[in-house]
Amino acid sequence: MNTKQKSYALPIAMMFALFFMISFVTGLPNPLGVIVKNQFGASNFMSSLGNAANFIAYAFMGIPAGLLLERIGYKKTALAAIVVGITGVAIQFLSGQLGNFAIYLTGAFVSGFSMCMLNTVVNPMLNTLGGGGKKGNQLIQFGGSINSIGATIVPVLVGYLIGNVAKANISDANPALFIAMGIFALAFLVLFFMQIPEPHMVSKEKAKIKHTHSALSFRHFILGAIAIFVYVGVEVGIPNFTNLFMTTNTSLGGLNINATIAGTVVGTYWFLMLLGRLTGASVGATISSKAMLTFAASLALILLMFAIFSPISTTVKMPVFRSDISFGMAEVPISVMFLILVGICTSVMWGGIFNLAVEGLGKYTAMASGIFMVMVCGGGILPMIQGFVADKMGYVASYWVIFVGVAYILFYALIGSKNVNKDIPVE
Repeated sequence: MNTKQKSYALPIAMMFALFFMISFVTGLPNPLGVIVKNQFGASNFMSSLGNAANFIAYAFMGIPAGLLLERIGYKKTALAAIVVGITGVAIQFLSGQLGNFAIYLTGAFVSGFSMCMLNTVVNPMLNTLGGGGKKGNQLIQFGGSINSIGATIVPVLVGYLIGNVAKANISDANPALFIAMGIFALAFLVLFFMQIPEPHMVSKEKAKIKHTHSALSFRHFILGAIAIFVYVGVEVGIPNFTNLFMTTNTSLGGLNINATIAGTVVGTYWFLMLLGRLTGASVGATISSKAMLTFAASLALILLMFAIFSPISTTVKMPVFRSDISFGMAEVPISVMFLILVGICTSVMWGGIFNLAVEGLGKYTAMASGIFMVMVCGGGILPMIQGFVADKMGYVASYWVIFVGVAYILFYALIGSKNVNKDIPVE
């Protein structure tokens, strides 16, 4: 077993790098949305389109990515995803050189295809490279933590690169785009020359077998898929609009928050998600997914209520994660602090929803995973709705969209997650 672990150390490291890249590239539309809003004079709705394009790609690629995984295996799917990823980031780089909003959206959409494919690959691949069981699960949990590190760094880094929002251009974020393309290129070269196991490839004969039921035959899975759709929108919407709220709102209790400070504040949201995931992983063996999800959703609703009803004129100094990998203090409206604290709650929601939704699915779990990837498109659609509300009613009112989403997640934890279809054979 030790020999096996040693021989797969390099591809495991590359999977960790890809975990980092998934969150890094997915997080780019957040700070880039601030640039787009100012560079192109876009509305809140328009500035959210890059994020929407990234996530809506999941709706198109989720099931095909699962089929690719079955037909050509982990390695070829991962290599194809990396090529698509480099292409997407390169198109976003080109949009900065040409100053073209449509090209920017195209790059975000292509990047979304890559992120969907990689998400479909990295979790099962790490589980396989770890030999399954506790070791495989441990690698996945560690990969999730690295995913949070990438999400923490990108808004801080790009916020630092932007500097003055009023004069910012997409090309200001070029160093971040170059980092993304460089890591992608390195991962491609390493994986190309590595041999990895392919235990889940399906032959053409087995692929033709028809089942009388599917994952969609289970009510708790359908409601769980909707919960995933809502959750990703909640997770993305909170930092995206908090960033816009801080950098474009002129009535923040007399504060003048630039893109650099806003980036550190938003980066702190993702840092809290990292801490939450590490904590959730450590107590996951003793606390049920239902109890954890119920607590997280309930606390998130309380924090959102405080954020919505707290006066903007009331400010507080909160610790933030800075670009030099240290902590400092930033003065923000107290409502912003409450929104950032929600990151502790959202950190454990994906795992809790996923575990409850696939409970009792048996042989239909693989199909369920592909459908989950499709539902990740909620990360693009829900923020678009929030952006529309923000344009019509203001930033604070837009967080009612998030509140309703979290309320649904609480409903799922308490009621919707019960398996009422136990009569369906799953062996």
